[in-house]
Amino acid sequence: MHSAQSDRSGRFWVLVAVVFAFAAGAFAEHQGFLSFAMEHPRDIFRLLGQHLQLVLTSSAIAIAVGVPLGTLLTRGFMRRYRDWILNLLGICQTVPSLAVIAIAMVYMGIGKQTAIFALVIYSLLPIIRNTVAGLASIDPVVLDAGRGMGMTPWQVLLRVEYPNALYIILTGIRTSTVINVGTAALSFLVGGGGLGDLIFTGIAMVDPAYMLAGAVPTAALAIALNWVFGQLEKRIISPGLVYEHHTTAA
Repeated sequence: MHSAQSDRSGRFWVLVAVVFAFAAGAFAEHQGFLSFAMEHPRDIFRLLGQHLQLVLTSSAIAIAVGVPLGTLLTRGFMRRYRDWILNLLGICQTVPSLAVIAIAMVYMGIGKQTAIFALVIYSLLPIIRNTVAGLASIDPVVLDAGRGMGMTPWQVLLRVEYPNALYIILTGIRTSTVINVGTAALSFLVGGGGLGDLIFTGIAMVDPAYMLAGAVPTAALAIALNWVFGQLEKRIISPGLVYEHHTTAA
């Protein structure tokens, strides 16, 4: 019975997806997007490559900075300042992304480096917050078991804490990266390139084809990266840990 219901539900959502794709395609053709894309494929792929480079570079730096910072906030005397620092970062996150890019431009000028710096700053909070939440959610009994086996603090962190907190940490990285895809469109305003070139040119010219030529690949890139992280989670995280976290959240 359950299998039959799942099959019907699956067919229903496939039908919804097909109808939505057909409607989206009809709308895109009506706005001239498909014709524009066929006439300028090299320009779109060039800007898509720039956009992807911005996202991957800034996300990699944010991960390299955010995970150690989140870990540091769960160690020793830094625990006393954890809430204060997270609240401060939360306030910084409320600043519009355009304002962050503008402030960075004042001190760093225009160019790709300015865009990457602003994207890193805007991407840090979800990674730091989820790293702290993941490490703080580990059962103390599990940590005691690791110490009882003679592990050093570094071994406990790498072999016990990180593997058990990985699901929550990856969720923060996934959220940060997907948000980064949309924010990176603003990089065009400081000479960083990317699909924002088409989006803002289309807005200036009131040309839907230009806007869709930038917006559609941006949305597709966000969906693709979200899917990639979903597959990564399934492959490297134990199903038992995922179930445990979902049960705790419920």
